[in-house]
Amino acid sequence: MSQTMLAKSRTTNPTYERWRIRIFAITWIAYAGFYFTRQAFSVAKLGILEDPILHTQLTKSVMANLDAAYLTAYAVGQFVWGQVSDRFGPRVVVLGGLAISAVATMFMGLLPAVVFLLPLMIVQGLAQSTGWSGTLNNMAQFFSIGERGRILGLWSTSYAFGGLVAAPVVGWFAYDVFGSWRAAFFSGAGIVAVVFALFFVLQRNRPEDVGLPPIEEYHSVEEIAELDHSDDAEAVAEPTPSWRESLAVVLGDRMVRTLGAAYFLLKPARYAILLWGPVIVAEQLRNSDKFTAVTVPVAFGIAGVAAPILLGRVSDRVFKARRVPACVISLALLVAVLALFAPLTATGNVWVMVTVLGMIGLTIYGADAMISCIAAVDFGTSKHAGTATGIINCCGSVGAILGGLLPGYLGTSALFYGFAGAAFIAMLLLIPHWNRMPAAD
Repeated sequence: MSQTMLAKSRTTNPTYERWRIRIFAITWIAYAGFYFTRQAFSVAKLGILEDPILHTQLTKSVMANLDAAYLTAYAVGQFVWGQVSDRFGPRVVVLGGLAISAVATMFMGLLPAVVFLLPLMIVQGLAQSTGWSGTLNNMAQFFSIGERGRILGLWSTSYAFGGLVAAPVVGWFAYDVFGSWRAAFFSGAGIVAVVFALFFVLQRNRPEDVGLPPIEEYHSVEEIAELDHSDDAEAVAEPTPSWRESLAVVLGDRMVRTLGAAYFLLKPARYAILLWGPVIVAEQLRNSDKFTAVTVPVAFGIAGVAAPILLGRVSDRVFKARRVPACVISLALLVAVLALFAPLTATGNVWVMVTVLGMIGLTIYGADAMISCIAAVDFGTSKHAGTATGIINCCGSVGAILGGLLPGYLGTSALFYGFAGAAFIAMLLLIPHWNRMPAAD
């Protein structure tokens, strides 16, 4: 590579850098914000199960079926919205999702009968599914391959943070401030409405929308050359691909298919804790009150915030932008802690529960971020990032249906042993790809 090209790749533009920080911040806030409506039903379950009128019709199995309907719609939406965001940009997709999610959540608090909750949960699933592929697509337009491990590792703390704070916040409103499970829905909807306004003001789809060059021209010349070991590699901005072109490229990539299968196997455990964590804790810690049951799973979220940062840096610096080794190591540890969940938490000790949930959060969020975020964007490239993340997350969301459904029907021991087996299979699928590298954008 010539000295001129090296100088070009290292030059920074203050305006460009400000926009990168701005896009990082607002997409992070947006995706974390989705969790305030996503987890409202999880928090409300505790009150609904004790409601003298509703508990006979909204049993654990019925609520599990509602979660399954929500997650089925979420899976369908992941497949659709990823392609839409590639074609039309993430702005309209994410704004629409935030608005619809807030409205649906408000009506869930007003109309808690099953006949109304079922369609509202389906609408909620479709709205929630706009967030991941849309915001990641936005990030892919402003950040290049060589920095995505550490940048997206940090960015992906958005969903760990959302899962960390959403339940305690809406739970505080519901059970401490207003004394009603309905307030979980109303407070979640209000917070997402604020996030909608911030996203509308601060977000833009691409550098070109604010008079800046594409990221391929601005920042990735040197990095792409290092990844493909070519002395004459150059970044060239290409026209936006059609839906059919993006779909053909992404589905034809064996690595994308493998990541999708692994994510299908990983996602049930995370969503079981996300959607049923307060109920699982309440059943294991029989003497706890509702607010304790809501706050103990915070340990899961705290560890989840740290995990993507750690593994993103490890994958960049130790494994030289190879994402699979860090993911496999995280999955191996996850298998062990999931298998030990039932015998350890059977003691009924709150601190044992906190420790075990923290270990699950550390290992599951690390692997989750590697598969659904960093590797998905890397192997999708900036041209197909929305489609790749949409398809991989669609696969994961199909698995998440089981995470929402099974806790309503299975005991804790069978549930977590099953999750351990699924994580083990996901690890086996990824091991043959240990040295796999993404193509240049």
